[in-house]
Amino acid sequence: MIGLQRRYADLTTTEAGRIGAGEPIAVIPAGAIEPHGPHLPLATDLLVAEHVAARAVAAAGEAGVDAWLMPALGYTKSDEHANLTGALWISGETLFRQVVELGSALRASGFGRVLFVNCHGGNSALLEVALRELRRRSGLRTFLYAGRAEPGPTELGMGIHAGWAETSMMLHLHPELVDMSAADARVPDGIAGCEHIGFTGPVKFGWLADDLSDTGVIGDPTGADADTGVRLVARHVETVVGALGEIAAFDPARGVTAVATATGAAAGTAAATATGGAR
Repeated sequence: MIGLQRRYADLTTTEAGRIGAGEPIAVIPAGAIEPHGPHLPLATDLLVAEHVAARAVAAAGEAGVDAWLMPALGYTKSDEHANLTGALWISGETLFRQVVELGSALRASGFGRVLFVNCHGGNSALLEVALRELRRRSGLRTFLYAGRAEPGPTELGMGIHAGWAETSMMLHLHPELVDMSAADARVPDGIAGCEHIGFTGPVKFGWLADDLSDTGVIGDPTGADADTGVRLVARHVETVVGALGEIAAFDPARGVTAVATATGAAAGTAAATATGGAR
């Protein structure tokens, strides 16, 4: 099992009571349960987030970072997919309140820092606001990694959901859950012609999944492959490992210390080793 010794929920109450010296980092994966087309499971975002977070915690631990993998946030703000079958969501208000209230419990349990590893885009803006409220109310140092899907070669920069990147990662992590015979492209090429408006452009727009796709796919999964998935997962893990080193030593008034430098130097090797292990 991935990083078993650093899974907070596996500790006994006695073991949990020993956490606290040196402001350990709580690492919380965040995903969603929502449609990912006819070829991927509903839990795709959650499965990727849990894997990346677990590998990163294990690898960072080997580099001396005191980080702990926490239970994931699975039911989140994914109501943009509510008109498609399979979405299970909570409101933005409920998720915000859950995250902020969790801060007091983390503080009481000895944690000084928290990193959310989010792999569902619908959570990102809300979590950014929640970071500041968490900081204000609990005193925790708060951080968010919001990994974006890398657009595939046929996606015109529009591959944000169940497309080339996510399908490749799932072919690597959970090939038994992927049905490539059902994969079909849904690229919103009309948006690609906009100079200013877009998913990552200077002007964002409010959208629902069925504005863009009748299957939940926004992108082109047909060219996905497991080797690409290995590379994409490794990149996520390496980034989070390096970030954990900086987080452990982060003080906005003084920068970071040598802990971050040492961890960053080890991140590439540790992440590559981590992504090649057991699933």
